[in-house]
Amino acid sequence: MIEMALDIATGVLLAGGSFFLLVGSIGVLRLPDFYSRMHAAGITDTLGAELILLGMMLQTGFSLITVKIIAIGFFMFFTSPTSTHAVANAAWTAGLRPLLGKDLKEGDAGGKDGGAT
Repeated sequence: MIEMALDIATGVLLAGGSFFLLVGSIGVLRLPDFYSRMHAAGITDTLGAELILLGMMLQTGFSLITVKIIAIGFFMFFTSPTSTHAVANAAWTAGLRPLLGKDLKEGDAGGKDGGAT
């Protein structure tokens, strides 16, 4: 009985993580500018990966593998948002500005939108 509950919980966590990763991928393709894309990728990748890791922890039980997965999760929880911020900060410093107001309505960013069309 408990094994079936663990399998169901694992399936829900893995499906949820996969959903968030898929939504983040679609966001990277569909959003209008670099900063929106960075936001979609940073948020959804962190949450999706953490949900998948939680699902894997439920399947392994308490063992050395679980401790390693916890270490990976801890590392990803702090490095993914930090790296997203660092890349966005580097883009801002390089002169890449976000699309605002009139630029969003016209779909024109003056050629400095990071490749958005």
